[in-house]
Amino acid sequence: MKISTLKELLDAQVLTCEENMGKHVYSACGCDLMSDVLAYVKDQAVLLTGLVNPQVIRTAEMMDMICVVFVRSKMPSEEMIRLAEESGIVIMLSNKRLYEACGILYSNGLVGNKVKP
Repeated sequence: MKISTLKELLDAQVLTCEENMGKHVYSACGCDLMSDVLAYVKDQAVLLTGLVNPQVIRTAEMMDMICVVFVRSKMPSEEMIRLAEESGIVIMLSNKRLYEACGILYSNGLVGNKVKP
């Protein structure tokens, strides 16, 4: 799914790296625990979170994510915006709650990663 499609589906505002809106993501992860993101995210994924902390951007960078969506209209700090711009990570804001945002993306074909038992 193109990042531009995520923006439309989530009625989101783009804060950084608008030039990357044509890139694709292949799965999504809705999480506020960055340790879970590190443990379970595979492939090119978009991270949806309500956690506003520089570790979110650093985790996304480590996992080669190219898009982070902050839900519940959470506003990232200037430091987070700067880190995202330096890493080429698209940051978007959505007023939707995490559960709703994940449901919208899932119902439109963006899957999550399979968790191994």
